[in-house]
Amino acid sequence: MAAYLQWRRFVFFEKELVKEPLGNDGAAPGAAPVSGSAASKFLCLPPGITVCDSGRGSLVFGDMEGQIWFLPRSLQLTGFQAYKLRVTHLYQLKQHNILASVGEDEEGINPLVKIWNLEKRDGGNPLCTRIFPAIPGTEPTVVSCLTVHENHNFMAIGFTDGSVTLNKGDITRDRHSKTQILHKGNYPVTGLAFRQAGKTTHLFVVTTENVQSYIVSGKDYPRVELDTHGCGLRCSALSDPSQDLQFIVAGDECVYLYQPDERGPCFAFEGHKLIVHWFRGYLVIVSRDRKVSPKSEFTSRDSQNSDKQILNIYDLCNKFIAYSAGFEDIVDVLAEWGSLYVLTRDGRVHALQEKDTQTKLEMLFKKNLFEMAINLAKSQHLDSDGLAQIFMQYGDHLYSKGNHDGAVQQYIRTIGKLEPSYVIRKFLDAQRIHNLTAYLQTLHRQSLANADHTTLLLNCYTKLKDSSKLEEFIKTKSESEVHFDVETAIKVLRQAGYYSHALYLAENHAHHEWYLKIQLEDIKNYQEALRYIGKLPFEQAESNMKRYGKTLMHHIPEQTTQLLKGLCTDYRPSLEGRGDREALSCRASSEEFIPIFANNPRELKAFLEHMSEVQPDSPQGIYDTLLELRLQNWAHEKDPQAKEKLHAEAISLLKSGRFCDVFDKALVLCQMHDFQDGVLYLYEQGKLFQQIMHYHMQHEQYRQVIAVCERHGEQEPSLWEQALSYFARKEEDCKEYVAAVLRHIENKSLMPPLLVVQTLAHNSTATLSIIRDYLVQKLQKQSQQIAQDELRVRRYREETTRIRQEIQELKAR
Repeated sequence: MAAYLQWRRFVFFEKELVKEPLGNDGAAPGAAPVSGSAASKFLCLPPGITVCDSGRGSLVFGDMEGQIWFLPRSLQLTGFQAYKLRVTHLYQLKQHNILASVGEDEEGINPLVKIWNLEKRDGGNPLCTRIFPAIPGTEPTVVSCLTVHENHNFMAIGFTDGSVTLNKGDITRDRHSKTQILHKGNYPVTGLAFRQAGKTTHLFVVTTENVQSYIVSGKDYPRVELDTHGCGLRCSALSDPSQDLQFIVAGDECVYLYQPDERGPCFAFEGHKLIVHWFRGYLVIVSRDRKVSPKSEFTSRDSQNSDKQILNIYDLCNKFIAYSAGFEDIVDVLAEWGSLYVLTRDGRVHALQEKDTQTKLEMLFKKNLFEMAINLAKSQHLDSDGLAQIFMQYGDHLYSKGNHDGAVQQYIRTIGKLEPSYVIRKFLDAQRIHNLTAYLQTLHRQSLANADHTTLLLNCYTKLKDSSKLEEFIKTKSESEVHFDVETAIKVLRQAGYYSHALYLAENHAHHEWYLKIQLEDIKNYQEALRYIGKLPFEQAESNMKRYGKTLMHHIPEQTTQLLKGLCTDYRPSLEGRGDREALSCRASSEEFIPIFANNPRELKAFLEHMSEVQPDSPQGIYDTLLELRLQNWAHEKDPQAKEKLHAEAISLLKSGRFCDVFDKALVLCQMHDFQDGVLYLYEQGKLFQQIMHYHMQHEQYRQVIAVCERHGEQEPSLWEQALSYFARKEEDCKEYVAAVLRHIENKSLMPPLLVVQTLAHNSTATLSIIRDYLVQKLQKQSQQIAQDELRVRRYREETTRIRQEIQELKAR
């Protein structure tokens, strides 16, 4: 039970008397004349009004003279004679232009129900489509209340004898409507209301002593007893969907709300209730403070006419009184055109216009009633921007009062609307790091944080040394649950020294570069870094080995070399614990990793030899580097046996056939390291006989000079000439070699004798004896040649003479 004494009172409605329209100089029909300037100032209704209703754009009144009056928004009052004596009840349908009325055409207890079609006319008056007696039987009784379903297929009439009749079918037509007694009781019926829920239609029936409901959409009309106390006439109403279409019963002590099958909440609104209405989410109650039994409504109404009456408008959802005012003798309260209209016995109409939402909120702000403002805004369906503005003002208010915990909770509700920097600055200034942390956490949970917010939140965690919160923040189950920029978080954690947390993020979110940076630069855990690279996909493993290979080679050369061997031959990630090795193997270019071994020649040699053995088609750079490395080792080796082995390895590599396309490069390497056998081998392979000759000449290797001439003189005869010229320039005794050269030159007739003599003339040690044999043999050969030539000439002459004689003989015949 909610006690209304604790509810705050506000003035959310503006009250004013309804004035007559301009140009209407006359008083309302039947109204008492008013003297002075007020005669045409305020609207005055006809006297003797007994019943009221509203709907379809008009206020509807019935009076003691049998007339029904209509007051449209233009305030031009019109009416017609509906009954001969009096009108006692009216019900205007809200969705159809149909009016149901109960009244009397003759003296005695004989009430008639008339159904009016307001869209059709009969002689200028609304068309009466149906008339039938209200009392179903012969026993006289008085009609106490009337209600009609909006589908105009149900109409219920309550009587003072406790009975209720139900008209089922089209109420506008006699032939389609069937009347039956639905309820009989011992207490006067004081209120009726239809409630539609899907296809089920309920009828609430309230008397002075009980409340019950019927299901009237079926055949058997099952009844549910809801309560054992009731209310007076006009003290019940049906709420709108904001209160789930509950039936409201206002007793003197409490106001009760009912569902069709049970009682709902109740509110302790004291005072003798006279009128109850529901208006746009508000409960409107007219009451007197003096308590009177509900039964006296039927016996002593005249004695109450002069009492002061209080009109209260309650907001049940937000639990406050939206308006409260005193009136003199209220006839009824009607709702139309978005306002409430209070009719008083003196014929005046008071309009209660609800203030707009913003005005109401400002009134609440002035009183610092922010919680109430928030509830009001929600019930008025204020948009999210408007709600955020209220939360911000509420947060500012709490902040100014020093309630930082409460303030941050309100600021959290503005996330997505209010610029976060507005809140952050407040809590940075106040050094309220716990509050700032709470705000930033929510900002991240809603995925509205940027990198700066992530940095700030992590700094808050680290300053608070709250490892549990930090772990909770970063250790999300899946990528979709990450509400922050991972790279920013890694940077902040690394800077703060929370390496394990940073590693967790880097590994779980595949920030491989950051993981390796932390392992290598901060923790110095080279083994773990190398293991991690070995788990990566090929492309990432390759790029990270190029980036960090030198560092790893410096600290763990053997393991790094092993990984490089695998990376360049048949790489498969080491999928720990899964045993899945079915991934396609990949192979990196081994040549690109050679710089990593700059300071590790032993590992480089092992790597290069492994590549040359496992992959004979390795890049040329592998073989070039391997040759250079073997030549370096050979050149620096002091041990003869080891040096001989290295010599053999270098020659073997040169003879492998891998240097055909890079002959010059291999030759330069051999020359740089003075690897003579390699140089000569390459010269020979390149058919550079002149270079071989020059090499031996430079090293004064006379026998090798002769050997080269003997070996390659057939292919290049000029070698003998160069050999002769070389020996001719030597000052030491080279007779043996000169003689050998001269013999070959003579045998092959490679040089004219004169040129030979001129060549040998350059040698100061050369004597005639050196070339005597050469000259003698040469002269002998020339003499022999001359003799042969002379013999041949003589033979040719003799032959010529013989032929001429034969010719003469032939001519003489």
